[in-house]
Amino acid sequence: MSSTTRDSFHSRLGFVLASAGAAIGLGNIWGFPTQVANNGGGAFLLVYLVVTILLALPALYAEVYIGNQMQANPVAALKKACGERFGKIGESAGIIGLIGALMMLSFYTIVAGWMLAHSLSPVAQILGSTESSTWLASSSTLRNVIFTPVFIVLTAAIVHQGVHAGIERWSSRLMPLLLMMLLGLIIYILQQEGAMKGLELYLIPDFSQVTDANLIIAAMGQAFFSLAIGVGAMMVYGSYMRKDQDIGKLVLSIAALDTFIAFIAGLLIIPALFVALHHGQQVFENGKLIGQGQLIFQILPSLFSSFGFIGSLVTFALFTLLSIAALTSTISSTEVVVAYLVEAKNMSRKYATNGVSLLVLIASMLIVINFEAIFGLVIQLLTTILQPLMSLFYFIVVGWMWHRGNKLTDLAQLQNNKKLKLFGFYLRYICPTLLAVVFIHLAF
Repeated sequence: MSSTTRDSFHSRLGFVLASAGAAIGLGNIWGFPTQVANNGGGAFLLVYLVVTILLALPALYAEVYIGNQMQANPVAALKKACGERFGKIGESAGIIGLIGALMMLSFYTIVAGWMLAHSLSPVAQILGSTESSTWLASSSTLRNVIFTPVFIVLTAAIVHQGVHAGIERWSSRLMPLLLMMLLGLIIYILQQEGAMKGLELYLIPDFSQVTDANLIIAAMGQAFFSLAIGVGAMMVYGSYMRKDQDIGKLVLSIAALDTFIAFIAGLLIIPALFVALHHGQQVFENGKLIGQGQLIFQILPSLFSSFGFIGSLVTFALFTLLSIAALTSTISSTEVVVAYLVEAKNMSRKYATNGVSLLVLIASMLIVINFEAIFGLVIQLLTTILQPLMSLFYFIVVGWMWHRGNKLTDLAQLQNNKKLKLFGFYLRYICPTLLAVVFIHLAF
């Protein structure tokens, strides 16, 4: 399919909001604060910011740049970028990215379904249906079987509409709503007793912890997951922008918005933990959170329920916020596979979206049936292995394989751009070396 027939974003803002939506999800609002609480508070925040600047931001640039220059889905883009000699390797890497997107969707839609159910629980409570409220807030296979498909259908309904009419339009509506709800919740939580202790833990780093290898690896995994790098989402979004756009500025905007949301999510969740602690709830055990699931699904709802009617409204707002964050992420991962099927297999968008949704439903139901054995394993494989490995491959493509040389360095020489030349050197040598060091540490 030629680039002239492809759907596209109609504005820079639409691209930034959609891409930020792809990046901003449960990893930012749920995962990031949990990692902060479990890995030294301010020390993790500091390392996370450093890793984002040194590795995640360049990886995001490389992924968006490949998609933008090739104007194609991730499989075709990587095949073309790798040239005739290494085209098969690029194509295979692109297919691995598709598998990664499906892996992400398979567990993400389950968790998103939890958020949706929990957002309805306080509504049922307000309407006087205590039994329904309890069921919606309680983990069960039946609840997963009902709400996971609901979320898959919600995602498919937006992807069906295309890039501009669906993804761009809905991202432009949902992202500002997400930000406003998040800021409103922060203002409310910071007024509660105990919140300042959480704020202190979050913002004042213990510098003795910043060299902890496990903390650094956790921060790297979180950075790649938060920015949705390595599954092709940013590559396909980049391909929907014209080539004449300043990709560097756009990528900086995406990363800045994503990091800002993660940071202010910490301003909500970490103080909320200490508010719960102030109210006599058990939050930590042996210096660690008593569990991610318990944090978001038990501790905070239990805390808010003690505030009466206002607490029910806050619970509804929190889980609606998390549902919106999840939706903007599942849209992008679904689009990765849909774009490939539309362009490479000449399927209509409707049939491609329906096919991907059915595949995700089957995979997610398999995880639901074998939850204890599979759920955590899928997340670990994706965030600590597949995403960093794909990022390493993007560095190699841009730095070494593109026309058998460094694409950015060649461009810098043509434009006599010293900053771009330096960045090309950084992508070619420094980024792969840093990632390789991390993988060596993991292996041994």
